[in-house]
Amino acid sequence: MRLLYGTTNAGKLDSMKRRLRNIDVEVVGLNELNIEKISVEETGNNPLENAVIKAKAYYDKYRIPLFSCDTGLYIDGLEESRQPGVYVRRADGGIELDDEQMLEYYTNLAKELGGSVKAQYRNAICLIMDDNNIFKYDGEDIGLDKFIITDKPYPKMTKGFPLDSISIDIATGKYFIEMDDEVTDEESGEDGFARFIGRALQIYNQRCNK
Repeated sequence: MRLLYGTTNAGKLDSMKRRLRNIDVEVVGLNELNIEKISVEETGNNPLENAVIKAKAYYDKYRIPLFSCDTGLYIDGLEESRQPGVYVRRADGGIELDDEQMLEYYTNLAKELGGSVKAQYRNAICLIMDDNNIFKYDGEDIGLDKFIITDKPYPKMTKGFPLDSISIDIATGKYFIEMDDEVTDEESGEDGFARFIGRALQIYNQRCNK
């Protein structure tokens, strides 16, 4: 079965393909299909609301099985009004930042908070198979463990994932960018995204076979 992943971000697409490699699905991104791209305004207040908004917009346009994800970043000790949340690429609610600007902003924020600070990504996903089968989820098992944001950037940066250069895994002490080629729990067959999609497809198939 082919599933469209509603993203043009090559890094996110590759990561999701690794996560779902043990499920019998072919994951393709928006840039891999000869389809007209649409712009979706993400007006939700949290990752799940945005995931649903994007998935419904893409499904209304393309009418094929697909899913969309969204992420919110939450930083320990930062006042609520300054939390990035779903606006990770916007500095204090301002204009959208490119990779270099984003790296600079969060490096300075870490410096402001003492040089390093704990943070966490909270994720959400919405899978639409057809008009009557919509599955959504934002459980803790699809989020990441807490990690460190540091004011000392790694000398390299991955396009599309600038914060990996200032994010440090607490357990290993490695920058996220150093872990790209390793099989982590988040990208294993037991990954929360894989479990969610596997369960959703099972439910969908059972409904179709009734």
